[in-house]
Amino acid sequence: MKKNSAYLLAKKQNRQKIVALTAYDYPTALLEDKAGVDVMFVGDSVGTNILGYDSEQEVTMDDIVHHLKAVRRGTSQAYILADLPYASYETPQQALGNAKKLLANGADIIKLEGVREEIVKHLISHDIKVCGHLGLLPQTQQEKRVQGKSFEQAKELIEGALTLQRIGISMLLLELIPEELGQIITEKLSIPTIGIGSGRFTDGQVLIVNDILGITPRKLKLAKTYQNYQNLTVQAIGQYKEEVEQNVFPSEENVRHMAQEELQQLIEWVNRSL
Repeated sequence: MKKNSAYLLAKKQNRQKIVALTAYDYPTALLEDKAGVDVMFVGDSVGTNILGYDSEQEVTMDDIVHHLKAVRRGTSQAYILADLPYASYETPQQALGNAKKLLANGADIIKLEGVREEIVKHLISHDIKVCGHLGLLPQTQQEKRVQGKSFEQAKELIEGALTLQRIGISMLLLELIPEELGQIITEKLSIPTIGIGSGRFTDGQVLIVNDILGITPRKLKLAKTYQNYQNLTVQAIGQYKEEVEQNVFPSEENVRHMAQEELQQLIEWVNRSL
């Protein structure tokens, strides 16, 4: 069954947690879909996690579209969210054009950062599903600090969340805010909230797939490492290197042979002609 916004809303209403994870390529999407992930985020985190960029600001629409198409090819059930990257939604017209491009290439919903009322209204008026993003905004806040720790900041985030819901967004991402604030916003909203580093009481959780698999060496408080991909991969490559150098690989089971009569004919021709 292909998951949609109604499915996610029902999970919130039934107090069932929504499982989200970033995906940047076809094989990862296949595995996440098989594992039953509800939402795949094709986020601008692709820049720092896959493309070697220094920040999310370097990610382009072409980057997102390229990875989105790969993820869509590997997905049959999960709901696919794609980011509008930095500087791609400066005007309502620009936002609409780029959002349509993401939808045409496989996204079910698009995400943008901050309370951009005019932009969000314009997208929703054209029947585009929008996910809001409050708290830490990586496209404009390069320093990764917890947001909403003071009364004034928390109040502003709550008001922003309520404004986005009133405008008509379908879902809200809360990034790096105190757990208490994540709980308050989640309880005040009728739409699903997805948290990253925002505590236990949001309707769902999302993490970067590279972090949970141990692909990157960093250790983040907001994440949990479920596999040590980096060490396992280095070990595997090291074993391959050793076996090639020692002529252990390829072995008999890895090669193909000519039929004896064809080989004999070839050998006779080589000896006669070359």
